[in-house]
Amino acid sequence: MIAFEGLSAGYGARRVLEEVSFAVEPGAVYALLGRNGAGKTTAVRCLLGLARPSAGRALLFGSDSWAHRAELLARVGVVAEEPDAPPSMSADELARFSARLYPRFDRRGFDARLRRLGIAPRAPFGRLSKGEKAQVALALAICAAPDLLVLDDPTLGLDAVARRELFAELVGQIADRGTTTFITTHDLAGIEGIASHVGILRDGRLVVNDEIEAVKATFRHVRLGRGVSGPELAPFRTLRVRAGLVGTEAVLGSYDEAAFERWRKNAGLEDVDVAAMSLEEIFAAVAVEGGPA
Repeated sequence: MIAFEGLSAGYGARRVLEEVSFAVEPGAVYALLGRNGAGKTTAVRCLLGLARPSAGRALLFGSDSWAHRAELLARVGVVAEEPDAPPSMSADELARFSARLYPRFDRRGFDARLRRLGIAPRAPFGRLSKGEKAQVALALAICAAPDLLVLDDPTLGLDAVARRELFAELVGQIADRGTTTFITTHDLAGIEGIASHVGILRDGRLVVNDEIEAVKATFRHVRLGRGVSGPELAPFRTLRVRAGLVGTEAVLGSYDEAAFERWRKNAGLEDVDVAAMSLEEIFAAVAVEGGPA
């Protein structure tokens, strides 16, 4: 569905992405994460043929998205970071316009979504709340019956209720149609139960790329008794070590239960606590605190 092949991109002399390579298979829900400025939106723009890479390429359905943008985007539903439409146009008018662009546009499904969400179909887009605008944009993208759904931080600026409602609509779409989805987001708690795969950008480079459960299986928060130092954890990829009065805390990025248990016994350690980490905690260790990839 999607492939980035050694893609680098930037603006002027500033490089935003550096040799990014990964693929998204049909049916996957791929979440691309990163801090502000890490290159997420640039990756989306290159994928949709809106920005030309300085090196490498982005592929949609096996074809170069920059060279074949017009024909490829007919198969893609897009929700931008800031949903935008002529403020005087209503959702009803936007649906009629979209139906002329997408032969498979599901007008009945669009109307049903708006009714369920309580959005007035004839209200001007400019008068809708931010959450309503996001839902209209998502409904337009979904009802185009796309082979691929691309969402660029769709919950940005939404309150907790609006975020939950938008993710509920997305979950329903994925469950009903199995639509391949590529999403950038800062809402790590919301996406954790939805994504099948995750990538993390740090300073324009892809430092994590795997199935989300595989990623979560290799990261652990470890609490050790007093007297254990960072170098003693050398057999493991250590992202963070903090020594305190009551002991040492560390984040391990290459955790293996059997190997860790052998190391613990050889080190003669009894007071050890190992805890799984949420996606948000892993993101903080990798992208925010700058742990090694």
